[in-house]
Amino acid sequence: MYDGIEYRGFGQELVEILAEYAGVPVWNGLTDQFHPTQMICDILTMMEHSPKHLNEIAYCYLGDARNNMGNSLMVTGCKLGMDVRLCAPKALWPEDQLVETCREIAAQTGARLTLTESVAEGVKGVDYLYTDVWVSMGEPKEVWDERIGLLKPYQINMDVVKKTGNPNVKFMHCLPAFHNRETKVGEDIYEKTGLESLEVTEEVFESEMSIVFAQAENRMHTIKAIMVATLGD
Repeated sequence: MYDGIEYRGFGQELVEILAEYAGVPVWNGLTDQFHPTQMICDILTMMEHSPKHLNEIAYCYLGDARNNMGNSLMVTGCKLGMDVRLCAPKALWPEDQLVETCREIAAQTGARLTLTESVAEGVKGVDYLYTDVWVSMGEPKEVWDERIGLLKPYQINMDVVKKTGNPNVKFMHCLPAFHNRETKVGEDIYEKTGLESLEVTEEVFESEMSIVFAQAENRMHTIKAIMVATLGD
């Protein structure tokens, strides 16, 4: 009936069970734990916007580092021998077991893995600043207040950009982003907290350093490539 199935949902174990029994290729479009197709897109985007080899590229993810993007960026960068920084309050770091696995991978690939609560330490000298929404798909609105309180110091703004010390630093985001009040959620957050933006400011999002739309386009190309590779003879 189907040539393939794209799963975008919650539990990682569900997509793995589906892949075991489906009888056709199953593509993991996103789970609570990982976002692998986004990683293919992101690495392509980094390669397009930097003359450096992958093992020379440094990036810092700021925000909820225990979510699917934090986990995936950590695993992917460690596998590729990159300089990976996760900058977040300790309460929002990835699970210890996954961190330990990534450190073991890094020992084999030459990757550098840093987890820190210090924004200045995390972003110093990086080629890419990366963030994601502070509340993930399916989480109740009740967590907003606590999450915003924890993550407000980790917003990517021009002060954070300056802390990199890199005039050529680029900004990445897997989208959608709450960078202004032009959405219902954005306006609700403003009315509740007075914040004009959340994980990234409008100034950074709309700046020349922002490559989020090139990144979004690359999602289409890389996902098509994955489908060709898994469906072709």
